[in-house]
Amino acid sequence: MKSVFKEILSTSLYLLCVLVLTFLVIKYVGQRTEVNGASMEPTLHNGDNLIVDKISYRFKEPERFDIIVFPFEYEEETYFIKRIIGMPGEEVMIDEDGVIYINGKELHESYGKEVIEDAGLAAETIALGEDEYFVMGDNRNNSTDSRSELVGNLHRDDIIGRAWVRIYPFDQMEVIAHQ
Repeated sequence: MKSVFKEILSTSLYLLCVLVLTFLVIKYVGQRTEVNGASMEPTLHNGDNLIVDKISYRFKEPERFDIIVFPFEYEEETYFIKRIIGMPGEEVMIDEDGVIYINGKELHESYGKEVIEDAGLAAETIALGEDEYFVMGDNRNNSTDSRSELVGNLHRDDIIGRAWVRIYPFDQMEVIAHQ
């Protein structure tokens, strides 16, 4: 009888440790999220499953072109995945030809899928605060991002983490390149 009780207690403690460890990993280290929509094409596609690195930004600041995940404030349990374009303290503007300017200089990047048709809020110069980021989807004409009042400038505290690994579909499993 004692050995059965010991075995149940041992198994229960083991399961409790596994559950606590799993909770801590999900809460502080990584999180699975699914891409919903086409705003990050061609980099990420609808239905892609990602692991979000939630720990590296505890030790370093986000960088330009990082692909980040943040909550959409108007819909619970909804997360957006976008690329950082503007950094804290910078000025961002998109001209009528769809060219992005950072502090008055053209931003040279190859992530935008096509010429930007709607500059949105960035048609006028946007001055980012000391903890604000300007984010955009790679599919520039099919993305709700910082150009929209629904998203606007993103505060540092809103960033959950950076997209780290695509885990599904299995034939496209890879570490995600940011730069």
